[in-house]
Amino acid sequence: MSIRNRLLIAATAIPTLLGAQSLDLMVNNTGLSIGDSRLVRGIRLNYRDDRMERVTGINATIWAPYPPARGTVRGLALGVPVTGARYIEGLGIGIGGVGADETFAGLGIGGFGVGAGGDAKGILIGGFGVGAGGNVTGFTFGGFGAGAGGSVTGITIGGFGAGAGGNVTGLTLGGFGAGAGGNIKGVQAGLFGVGAGGDVTGLSIGGFGAGAGGDVKGITIGGFGAGAGGDITGLAIGGFGAGAGGTLRGVAIGGFGAGAPTIRAIIVGLIAAGGHDVKGGVLAPVYFKVTDDRGEGGIMRGISISSFNRINGEQYGLSIGLLNYAWELNGWQLGVLNYAANNPTGLRLLPLFNRRW
Repeated sequence: MSIRNRLLIAATAIPTLLGAQSLDLMVNNTGLSIGDSRLVRGIRLNYRDDRMERVTGINATIWAPYPPARGTVRGLALGVPVTGARYIEGLGIGIGGVGADETFAGLGIGGFGVGAGGDAKGILIGGFGVGAGGNVTGFTFGGFGAGAGGSVTGITIGGFGAGAGGNVTGLTLGGFGAGAGGNIKGVQAGLFGVGAGGDVTGLSIGGFGAGAGGDVKGITIGGFGAGAGGDITGLAIGGFGAGAGGTLRGVAIGGFGAGAPTIRAIIVGLIAAGGHDVKGGVLAPVYFKVTDDRGEGGIMRGISISSFNRINGEQYGLSIGLLNYAWELNGWQLGVLNYAANNPTGLRLLPLFNRRW
C-alpha cells in the first residue's frame, strides 16, 4: 500500500477515534470495554455513566451516573466510591454508596447508603441509611435509619429509626423508634416508641410508648403507655397507662390506670381504672369508675376490686372495696360501706354488704 493511501486511511480514522466514547476490546459486545459504552457483556470500566443502556457482567464506575440515570446492570455494579443505574439486578457494592433510580433487586452494600427511587428487593446494607421511594422486601439494615416510602416486608433494622410510609410486615427494629404510616404485622421494637397510623397485629415493644391509630391485636408493651385509637385485643401493658378508644379485649395493665369505653377484659390499674360498658374483672387499688363521657349511666358486669368502686349506672356481679356505690345494683357489694340507690329507703347504705332487696 502506498504512503498516500495509508495517509488517507489514517485521516479517515482519526475523527472516528476522537469521537469515540469508549475503548472496546469486544466481539459482538462481549469482552472488555473502557469508557461510556452502551451495550456490554463482560467487564465495563467507566468514570461516570451517561450513555449506558445495558451491562451484563461487571459495571465499575468512580461516580454516580449523570441524572437521570440510564440503563440496566445485571451482575455486579461496583462503585469506587459510588455507583448506580436506572435498574440494578444482582450485586451492588459502593465504598460510598449504591443507588438505582428505579428498582434494585439483589444484594446491596454501601459504605454510606443504599437506595432506590422505586422498589428494592433482597439484602440492603448501608453504613448510614437504606431506603426506597417505593416498597422494600427482604433484609434491610441502616446504621442510622432504614425505611421506605411505600411498604416494607421482611426484616428492617435502623440504628435510630426504622419504618415505612405504608405497611410494615415482619420484624422492625429502630434504635429510637419504629413504625408505619399504615398497618403493621409482626414484631416491632423501638427504644423510645413504636406505632402505626393504622392497625397493629403482633408484638410491639416501645421504651416510652407503643400503640396504633387504629386497632391493635397481640401483645403491646410501652414503658410509659400502650394504647390504640380503636380496639385492643390481647395483652396491653403500659408503665403509666393502657387503654383503647374503642373496645378492650384480653388483658390490660397500666401503672397508673387502664380503661376503655367498652371493656371485655381483665383490667389492672395500679391506681385507677374505668370504662362505660365493662364486662370482665377489674383490679384498681384506689379507684374504679363506670360512667359515660357525660358522667351518665354505664354498666358493669363481672367483678371489680378497688378501694372505691363507683358504678354510675347498672351493676351486675360483685364489687369488693372499702366503699361501693351503684345507681342500680343487681348483684352484690362487699365492703365497709355499700350504697345502692335503687334499694328501698333504709336499705340503700349498709355496712359489710349490700344486694338488690
